[in-house]
Order: sequence, then structure tokens, then C-alpha cells
Amino acid sequence: MTSILQTEPRVDTRAPRNPASQRAPHPGAVLALVWTGLFMTTLDASIVNIGLPTIARAFGSPLSGTIEWVIIGYLVVAAGLLLTVGRVSDMVGRTPIWMVGLGLFTLASVLCGAAPSVQLLILARLLQGVGAALVLATGTAMLTGAVPPNQHGRALGLGALAIALGTSVGPTLGGLITEHLSWRWIFYVNVPIGLVALTAAYRFLPRGTGRGRGRFDPLGALLLGVGVAGLTLGLSFGGEWGWGSAGLLGTLAIAVAALTGALVVERQVADPIIDLTLFRNRVFSSGIASMTLSMLALFSVGFLLPFYFEELRGFSTAHSGWLLTPMPLALAVVAPIAGAASDRLGSRLIAPLGLAINAVALSLLAQLDATSSTRDIAWRLALAGIGQGLFQAPNTRAVMDAASATEQGAASGILATARITGQAFSVAVSGAVFLGLGGSAGAALIVSRGNGGHSGLATALALESTFLHAFHAAFMVCSAFAALGALAALVRGREGREFVQGR
Repeated sequence: MTSILQTEPRVDTRAPRNPASQRAPHPGAVLALVWTGLFMTTLDASIVNIGLPTIARAFGSPLSGTIEWVIIGYLVVAAGLLLTVGRVSDMVGRTPIWMVGLGLFTLASVLCGAAPSVQLLILARLLQGVGAALVLATGTAMLTGAVPPNQHGRALGLGALAIALGTSVGPTLGGLITEHLSWRWIFYVNVPIGLVALTAAYRFLPRGTGRGRGRFDPLGALLLGVGVAGLTLGLSFGGEWGWGSAGLLGTLAIAVAALTGALVVERQVADPIIDLTLFRNRVFSSGIASMTLSMLALFSVGFLLPFYFEELRGFSTAHSGWLLTPMPLALAVVAPIAGAASDRLGSRLIAPLGLAINAVALSLLAQLDATSSTRDIAWRLALAGIGQGLFQAPNTRAVMDAASATEQGAASGILATARITGQAFSVAVSGAVFLGLGGSAGAALIVSRGNGGHSGLATALALESTFLHAFHAAFMVCSAFAALGALAALVRGREGREFVQGR
């Protein structure tokens, strides 16, 4: 710690007149720029999801198969790179990595918008995934590094606000852009924001070297990348390929073998991609476990409710998008408050309370039926958003404060990986329960409503009962995961601050 503090002033004196070379830039500039990067990457994902049917029609492609790589390719590439990027940012500096990531993301947005074929669109999305990984893996560490330790929770709460707003604005903005302009503007909208952010980053962000010393571990990076990417790919396509299919089992076998090999390699090298001793800290390991479980529980909401809205209730896509907004909006309101509270109280009670509220909210969502009012839906979703808002920033603060100053990038990458893999697991598990219990009968339900006579009504009622049974079961499983996450957060123990004060 002492050597770090002694070497940093020498970096400052080399170019004192260049604001970008200063060691301690204005915290507001860092927060605003990182906030913008988080908002852009989150917004892009939710906008593309809502616009995928239009993109498929534009290229004459079915909604399954190749076109799915527009979404899944982005996710797989980002997941595979997060851990490595986090470690590299500790070695060479977070600002250069973040700026390169934002530049790649902006360039890829241009290429996506101009893509003449679905194949080139997918390639551009893969490049966009690389850029997103660089932004996401460094963003959390940049937030905590920009403010004093007693303001970490507040800064991370603002980061959670960016993610929540990107999630809530995406479906509505994507629908408006697709309807009134073109699907290509779903991607072009990133370009002016990215260019302005890059210009400001060049002016205000420091470009000092990383604090870490040591060599890069290419074998560990390769094995971890293949393992996490393979796991994400298998979980994303599991329902479509079939859970017992050779393709899925082969993909998961490769992922498990790669991750096992990575564990062996990481224990033997002097400078691993992931320092496994981090997980000996109970606060850190508890925070990562509860983050994964929270994503496993909550991400299913955006996956399952569109089936309920559009297939059971017959709502339009636009109406469905509006109905989903109470959850991210409630999260956006609560997260900054909870983050600031965790600066004074810690996360030991706030984080498990949030996930306990999530468990209750998910069990209440499992009680929705074919006659539930919009108000009944909205307050349940708002309750889930409150729970997630209470959990997210305090938990992230605890994880980042449990890692040393030289491992902030690695911790940020591990957190982002936990988030993405939790989301992939959520779709896989909730989808398997929902479809396995007959939830796909919802599509047949719409058709049966057009039939006349007693037999048509009887068929509709039977399909409705099957649909609701599958829907309720999937949400109760997710509620159980939220409860497990609350337990994982509750056992983390006391949060130490001895090295945080020395940053």
C-alpha cells in the first residue's frame, strides 16, 4: 500500500498541465462517464431484444436459429472475456481499457446499423460484445476508485440506477424507434452518445498505469474464457437444443473441462487471472454467491412475464413493455438510497433484506391469474424492484471493499461474470420448468379462443389451467433461489475495512 502511494505522485508530475494525466480527476466526471457506459450497454441489450422480430423480418430470417445469435453471440462473447479483462485492467490501468471498450462498442454500433446481412450483423454484435466486456469489467472498479471509501455505496447505487434506467427505457425506446424510424437506428442511437463520452473521457479521465505487477496468464485466460462462454452458450440454447441433446451435453462437457483445467492452472501460476484466495474472504464469496442467486431469481421476470402478458392475456408488445417498467423504475429509486445507507450501516442486513423481499415478491407474482388487474401486476413488480434495489448496491459495495486495491479490476470482472452467468442460468432453469410443465400451451390458447362452441371454451380453460400451473411453478422456483440468496448474504459476517482505509 505504501509503495503505491509513493509512486502515484511521480505519474502526476510528468504532465501536470494535462487534466487527463492527473491522478485524481473530479469524481463527478468519472461517475458521469461510467454511468453513461453502463447505461449504453444495458440499453442496447434491451432495445435489441424488443426489435429482434423486426430484424428477423427485414432479413427474411425465422425467429429461431441463426437470428438468435444477434442476442446470444453478444452475451457469450462478453461473458467469456469479463474475467480476463478485469485482471488486465489491474495490470495496465482501467481507463485505457474502458476507453478502448467504449470505442469498440461505438464502432460496432455503426457496423450493426449498416449491416447488409444477418451474418454481418452477428459479426458486428460479437465485436460489440467485446466492447461491452471491456466497459462492464472495469466500470465497477472505476466507480469505487473515484470516491472515498465512505461513498462507495452511493457511487455504486448510481451505477445500479444506470442499469435500471437502461433496462426500463430500452423496450419503450426500441418500440418507438422501430415503429417510426428503422431497426437500424436501434444501433445508431449509440453513436452520438459514444462519441461525446469518448471526447469527455479523453479530456477528464486519467491514463496512469495499473497498480498490479506481474505477468499475464494466457493459458488461464483461454481456459476461463472457453469455460464461461461454453457454459453461457449451453444454458442459452438448452431449451431449443433439448436438455438431453448431444449438442448441449457436448458444449457443457467442454465448458466443465475448461473450467476444471483453469482451476488447476490458476493454482500453479504466480500471477493468475483469478486470485482464488479472494474466495477465502467470506464477505467476498458470500457477495458473489448472493449476486449469482439474485440474478438467477430476478432475471426470469423479464423472460416469463411476456408469455403471460402476450399469450395468456393477449396484450400487445408495446403494452407488455409498459407493464414491465415498475420493477426497474422502483429499483432506480431505491438503489441510490440503499447504496448511501450501506456506507453507514454496511450490507450485512440490507442485502439479505432485499433478497427476502424479492422472494416474497416472486411468490406473489406466482399468484397472478387470467383476471389479475394491471394494479395487481404493477405493485408486485414494484415490490420486486424495491428488493433488488436494496440488495444490489450494498452487495456490490461489500464485494469490492473485500478486495484489495490491486485487485479491484479482477473483483469487478468476477462480479460482472456472476451477473451474466446468473442471468443465463435464470433463463435456463425457469424456461425448463415453464416449458416442461406445458407452458408452451399458451400459444395454442390464443388459437383456441377463436374457436366457437362448448368444445372451444373447454379447450381454452384446460390450456389456461396448464399455462398457469407452469407459470406459477417457475416463479416459485425463482422465489426459492431468492431465499437461498438471502441466506448466502446473511452469513457473510462482519465487513472488514482495514485495507480500504489505505486506498
